[in-house]
Amino acid sequence: MMRANEMRRLLDDVAQGRTTPDKALDRLCFTPFLEVGCGVNLDTHRALRTGHGETVFGQGKYPEQMVRAVGGLAASGQPVLATRVNREQSEALYAAYPQGTYWPRARLFSLGAELPVNEPWAKQGAVIVACAGAADLPVALEAFGTAAFLGLDTGLISDVGVAGLHRLQPHMEALFQAKLLIVVAGMEGALPSVLAGLTGKPILAVPTSVGYGASFQGLAALMAMLNSCAPGIAVLNIDNGYGAACMAAKVLAQFEFGS
Repeated sequence: MMRANEMRRLLDDVAQGRTTPDKALDRLCFTPFLEVGCGVNLDTHRALRTGHGETVFGQGKYPEQMVRAVGGLAASGQPVLATRVNREQSEALYAAYPQGTYWPRARLFSLGAELPVNEPWAKQGAVIVACAGAADLPVALEAFGTAAFLGLDTGLISDVGVAGLHRLQPHMEALFQAKLLIVVAGMEGALPSVLAGLTGKPILAVPTSVGYGASFQGLAALMAMLNSCAPGIAVLNIDNGYGAACMAAKVLAQFEFGS
């Protein structure tokens, strides 16, 4: 498969007359997906199209599918991230790729890039993941770990929900200095509204499925975030920390492009 820098070199070779358009076309005429068996087809053009390679979603896959998917993507020479990885899947991945990293709390497996598995974690950065309760940490860590995998300068602030709102006070300077906030909350999902009312930062709100019966597995938090009266909030799906980190990477890429 061809990466973006290789594509640029090829186009430059055509522009400078070092190769012909026909020869360049021959190099470009490759299958943009890779069949690795077990019903797994990999999108080998995704990084070229979007800037980020394909991530392996673990939920529902059996271990052999995970091994083949991670191995197929790793063959490109790029780091590979797998999300929602359970213990059985991680054991199969470790057996095949002992150099990988599994982070059970975040349910992430990485091959070719480190994950921030060890505390203490930074509490400041261009992106800050703010987590309402300790029970929301698995989703917050998925966002934090994915952001780190994507190369973002990321901090994590945990257990600062509205039941004890004064816990935010020591972190206000870091929150004001960040470029973007990922705010993770279950129960009534109020923390994104609070931070949107206190800061002028873009906020990616992630509802979690944490809460008692009337939270409806995160639906109450989702609806609260969608109906926030504070402007500047974009809402992700329930428990989708991975999606929030990917969106943060795209937003920050635009910051850099415009600077």
